[in-house]
Amino acid sequence: MFDFPFSFGQKSSLLLIFFFHGIVFSYLLLRKSIIHNNKASKWLSLLLFLYAMYITPYMLGYANWYAEKLTKEILFFVPFMQILLIGPVVYFYTKSLLNTSFKVSKKDCIHFIPALLYTLYSLVVFVTDKLILDEFYFYADDRDKDLANWYQATGLVSMAFYLVLSLRYYFEYRKLVFDKVSYADTLLFKWIRNFMVAFLSILILRVLFFILNPEWGNFGSQFWHYIAFSFVFYYIAITGYSNVIKQTTLRSEKLKVVNVFDDEYSISSNDTKTVTTEFDTSIWKDKLSRLMTEKHLFENPRLTLSDVAGELGTTTKTISSVVNSGFNMNFNDFVNHYRIEAVKDKLEKGEQNTSTLLGIALDCGFNSKATFNRAFKKSTSLSPKDYIEKLS
Repeated sequence: MFDFPFSFGQKSSLLLIFFFHGIVFSYLLLRKSIIHNNKASKWLSLLLFLYAMYITPYMLGYANWYAEKLTKEILFFVPFMQILLIGPVVYFYTKSLLNTSFKVSKKDCIHFIPALLYTLYSLVVFVTDKLILDEFYFYADDRDKDLANWYQATGLVSMAFYLVLSLRYYFEYRKLVFDKVSYADTLLFKWIRNFMVAFLSILILRVLFFILNPEWGNFGSQFWHYIAFSFVFYYIAITGYSNVIKQTTLRSEKLKVVNVFDDEYSISSNDTKTVTTEFDTSIWKDKLSRLMTEKHLFENPRLTLSDVAGELGTTTKTISSVVNSGFNMNFNDFVNHYRIEAVKDKLEKGEQNTSTLLGIALDCGFNSKATFNRAFKKSTSLSPKDYIEKLS
């Protein structure tokens, strides 16, 4: 009678649940990425697969695979834990999510060298111990190399390094969003911020278990680290997949999906006017102010820097310089300033008596109640309701 090799104990079964869901979400994301040609989904799919593989040795270890010769050698010679690959995948996922034009270049391949070297090392171990010597040389200590302290510590340093790179890229993206579009809050990607926090928590958990667990090297004493890791990994899987669904539907909504990393220095209108590189800031400030007040461009909830540049027949670089140096604002705050002034004007005329506050805000170019409330309070130091009471 066939004896199923997996022992369903409490620890192995718990990790099996997370492993199974990780593989399922990895498949779903890969499928979405193929259907919608979404590069970010492919990277997230790979990340979830790596996370699932990360807990595999412990899931199978608690299922007694290290107790049998055949299954033990599978665990020994298959490099399930590709820790040195996790960091680069997180970094490229962040870049492809925030920059739709991002492509992995030949130069980027350098990030995969450490993981490749470890894979080659695993291959050398297999060839030496199984094919050449037919006895354990590298595995004479009878310990899985994936679980070696040096490898785990190196992986921790690698992931911390790539978290820093990812955060730097996110903050660069954040600045560009506020400089180029008037609906920055919509594009700030709450998910990517939460993803960074989740990834950071994985690293913190790792450090805490290194410090607080005096028997870190013992297999059985690491269960709580891997179950805590699995919960964070499960959160990333569910919310990451939900974000893919949200971004897919966003394309069919009114708000434009703008790649703020694209350089838009060309003339945006059909007019072939001469663009001067040395301009008089005061003249451009006057032009820009008159454009906003006379044409009410701020009422467009999808207004971008390139839209304004097109109206004035100049470059986005010119408009950005005028807004930044002439008005001491970023583009998002500049447009919101006119929107708030328009809202205040309507409130002073008593339009709140015949229309809702949200309706007034939407008429003036805001795209959500939360964005309006934040912008209004930032400008007036009062909430919209407090401002109305003050008017009364």
